[in-house]
Amino acid sequence: MPNGNPAMTYLAAAVQMNAGPDKAANLERAERLVRVGAARGANLVTLPEVFNWRGKLNEQADAAETLDGQSLTLMSRLARELRIHIVAGSITEQAAAGESRCYNTSALIDPDGARIAVYRKIHLFDVDLPGRVTVRESNAKMAGAETVTAATPLGAIGLSICYDLRFPELYRRLTFAGAQIIAIPSAFTFPTGEAHWEPLLRARAIENQAYVIAPAQFGPNIYGYSDYGNSMIVDPWGRVIARAADQEGVVVAPIDLEYQDRVRRELPALKHARLRAG
Repeated sequence: MPNGNPAMTYLAAAVQMNAGPDKAANLERAERLVRVGAARGANLVTLPEVFNWRGKLNEQADAAETLDGQSLTLMSRLARELRIHIVAGSITEQAAAGESRCYNTSALIDPDGARIAVYRKIHLFDVDLPGRVTVRESNAKMAGAETVTAATPLGAIGLSICYDLRFPELYRRLTFAGAQIIAIPSAFTFPTGEAHWEPLLRARAIENQAYVIAPAQFGPNIYGYSDYGNSMIVDPWGRVIARAADQEGVVVAPIDLEYQDRVRRELPALKHARLRAG
């Protein structure tokens, strides 16, 4: 793009899939769906949370990878081959030696195959809904500590993961750091997703006047409950401009930064903010 300015209009894709404990099968599926997104014209393709592996806690150490491991290496190769940006939803990342827990880590990869941003999930999903779903992510994962926004030729992209969605102060920090597009790769449980997924995604888009891209896992999983799916792309006015059906697939929608600029200019709520997070 001339003068390093972001592309004003382009297509973004959100991948929906159902990952399990077979990493090779997950990666084959993820690669195929990334290629579908690119073939449909997307310059930015986003994958769900834990797209590469979802398995039992006692198998996590074997499944965990470094940032230079199999999964992100594959995504770097794809980004370079297809000349696209990829948000590699999240992987289970190895932590320091001797630490049994891992990080839930998202990476942003550019068309040269370079990792230009890495985000480790800050808010861990510890919840007990009797008779519906009980999860203690903190038993297996450690929390990250840094918010991450990266400048790209497609605009500034803020990274987050799933349960982060419930914490608006995180998204305020991303926005005040310049984020125009916010990625929220997820594996939202069905009970919480049915009630809260769309309202929260639309709220984050509206209050930050940002595009929200939320690729998600769907359907029954190895843990005995179902994920909500409904992968979405939401525009800065809060309109859902793409939504996945209850199946594996890819949804694509336009990102129009000139339209976003107009929304922010005509309703300058971000400039009116008196209390700034962080």
